[in-house]
Formats: sequence, C-alpha cells, structure tokens
Amino acid sequence: MDPAPLSEQREAGLRVVGTCRHFAVLACALLRNAGYAARVRCGFATYFQPGQALDHWVIEYRGAEDDRWIRLDPEHLGGGAFPLPAGLKPGDLKPGDFLTGAEAWAAYRRGEVDGATFGVYGTENFGPAEIRGNAVKDLAALNKVESLPWDEWGRMTDAFAGRTGADYDALLDELAAVCEADEPAALSELYRNPAFEVPAEMLR
Repeated sequence: MDPAPLSEQREAGLRVVGTCRHFAVLACALLRNAGYAARVRCGFATYFQPGQALDHWVIEYRGAEDDRWIRLDPEHLGGGAFPLPAGLKPGDLKPGDFLTGAEAWAAYRRGEVDGATFGVYGTENFGPAEIRGNAVKDLAALNKVESLPWDEWGRMTDAFAGRTGADYDALLDELAAVCEADEPAALSELYRNPAFEVPAEMLR
C-alpha cells in the first residue's frame, strides 16, 4: 500500500491489519531473503495472560554464529496490544515462554499442563482440542505450509467436536516426537500422512 521502506512507519490509513500469523510469515520471509535460516511456528504464548496459554504464531531463526534456533515474537519486538511481563525478551524467548503445538501436546500428554488453559483469547475456544489443532498446524509450518489460524483440515473438525479418540491421539504423540527430533526428512514424511497434510481445499 506504500512503496516506502518497511522500516518507515505508515499513517493509519496506509497500514494493513493482520494477525500474529501475518507478522510471523512476513518476518520469516524477510529473514530468509537476508540469508538466514528461518521458520514459522504455531503454538501458544504463556506471556499474555497469567495462567493461560494463548494461541499465537512466532518464528525461529539461526544467525551466522548460532548453533540453535532462536525463538522470536516479531509482533511484539516494538511493543504490542498486550503489556508484556518484565524481563521477557521477544527477540529471544526462553523455554516455556512459548510452546509450539507439538510441545504443548507432549506436555499435555505427560500431565504437565492443564489443557483447559490453552486456547484463543477472547473466545470460548479452550481445551485439548485447541492443542491438537495447533500441533497439526505446527507440523505444516515446519514443512513451509503456513496455514491461517482458523483453517481446518484432516481430522481437526472432528477433534474440535470431540469425535476423535485414542488412535488420533497416538498419531499426535508421533507428531510431537518427530517435531522434537527435528529431522527434516522425518518431518516431511510424517506431513504426507493424510491426517496432517494440508489439502488443496480447506474445510474452513
């Protein structure tokens, strides 16, 4: 909407409204264009509301000297709608500040978190089904398919309606383990499972 450099602030009428996913995808693209390894992650931020893990998208990148993925919240580098806790560093999130969908699922299955506290801010959409959905979206993002936050495919709709059972949860256990191992070939192979791969046409 404006040909000026992205570093220049726009007037309100020349700004585009977006979600955290838009911030993440744009930041990831800019980092990749600059030669950095970068990827989008879908999951839950624990730093917006005490006692809640809220649906959120961030990125991870590797600098030239880094031997780890650095987790960064591009939406809040310069402040944001939510006041952030003292000491939180959006440019280098600590373990536990943000849980990917896969990390949240693994923690839920181990009984380390209360699934009822995971969900979408300002809605009634809370519970383990939200973790299931974000786990699948996180796997897709690791395969460079960054869906919209409200997209549903595969068995997500049934999961949100409580119509999935132990077999689907076992698939998600495998997903969490593969995401934790972070081997590109295994991530790609698992993503081709029809329960996980984004189809040509979304359900919603």
